[in-house]
Amino acid sequence: MSTLVVVGYNDPYQAEEVRLKLRKLQSEYLLDIEDAVVAVTDANGKVKLHQAVNLTAAGALSGGFWGSLIGLIFLNPLLGFAVGATAGAASGALTDVGINDSFMKELAATMTPGSSTLFVLVRHATSDKVLEELKGTGGRILKTSLSHEDEAKLQAALSAAKA
Repeated sequence: MSTLVVVGYNDPYQAEEVRLKLRKLQSEYLLDIEDAVVAVTDANGKVKLHQAVNLTAAGALSGGFWGSLIGLIFLNPLLGFAVGATAGAASGALTDVGINDSFMKELAATMTPGSSTLFVLVRHATSDKVLEELKGTGGRILKTSLSHEDEAKLQAALSAAKA
């Protein structure tokens, strides 16, 4: 079962910096992230979501490959590629995996203009090492499915001064 953690930052770039730290931890196998999205609230209060994976591009690439392969079978690979890429891009754009986009936009809209919000869906984490890496990154927990005890530990690590 995955755990949702949403952390708000007063800086528009801090959420992205923390997401990069989490990606590093994932590459070291200390964390298994299902989804990580940064929402930035601009000066006008408009929310922009920065997804970790561009599903439209991934769908177009996959669709283009399969379309070319089918096109080769029917002796028209260019047409197959074009049709496959278009279909793949359309299906990728309509696919929503991980955290619900509407939920993220609604929650991020409550933040002050010029701020950022990090939404992370975690499958597994090595808590002590992850907390140590996140120490002093700032931010406040807006929403989580962690236990009260684990939420307090995470908030303490975020608020702690770096050594």
